[in-house]
Amino acid sequence: MNQSWIVNSAMSALLLLPFSLILLCALGLMLRRRWPRFGVSLSLLALLALTLLSTRPGAMLIIAPLERLNPPFALSKAVGAQAIVVLGAGRIANAPEYAGEDVPSAIALQRLRYAAKLHRDTGLPVLVSGGMPDGAKISEAAIMGRVLREDFVVPVRWLEEHSNNTEENARDSAAILQQAGIRRILLVTDAIHMPRARQAFERTGLAVVAAPTVFHSAERSTIVDIFPRSRWLQRSDYAAHEWLGIGWYWLRHRFSATQAQR
Repeated sequence: MNQSWIVNSAMSALLLLPFSLILLCALGLMLRRRWPRFGVSLSLLALLALTLLSTRPGAMLIIAPLERLNPPFALSKAVGAQAIVVLGAGRIANAPEYAGEDVPSAIALQRLRYAAKLHRDTGLPVLVSGGMPDGAKISEAAIMGRVLREDFVVPVRWLEEHSNNTEENARDSAAILQQAGIRRILLVTDAIHMPRARQAFERTGLAVVAAPTVFHSAERSTIVDIFPRSRWLQRSDYAAHEWLGIGWYWLRHRFSATQAQR
């Protein structure tokens, strides 16, 4: 199991939803004895934020801005593109209905389905990217490649099987593609993840045409969406993870640029 993946997962659990707000609420309760009004206000604020981000309107506050950065792909944008790159998104391990095989997660399957459509529309070759950060015996790329070939009847030309995160997806995929003379790609990931993924790939020197899928902000809304639901909290957590990642990328690259100027 990859050590950096473990550290990142632990840090995400602490900094993101729902645990960060639970900790904030607990902190408010501890501070209540010394600063009653402040402690109670802090706990109530944490509970209010947790409730709000568990609703569709609250989740959209942090999801919609990410999804608006890359609108749905139009076929006219494919001019000059040389390959389709699909990013992994985890797995369901030991699926009993598939004789114990690992299969793509729900998000990964959505990405694969859209990549299959793009392949049929453009005829471009496909690269799938994803390693084994959780210590599995088979890479996410191998699982994705199998599903594309067997379930969507789409050939896969390249497997990038060693990356453990988005930056490594970009770096290792670019090394494969540039060796094949490919400079312009259609990048497939879900709309929330696309801003950070696109940044990572563009830093490798590849020209990137965003082909996002899974737009939560476009889903039909109903009156029950004002009530807290676990699925909206999960999506809020995903969006918060992406905002945190974008901020981290910005800080790190800004620091690197400052150091290079000295």
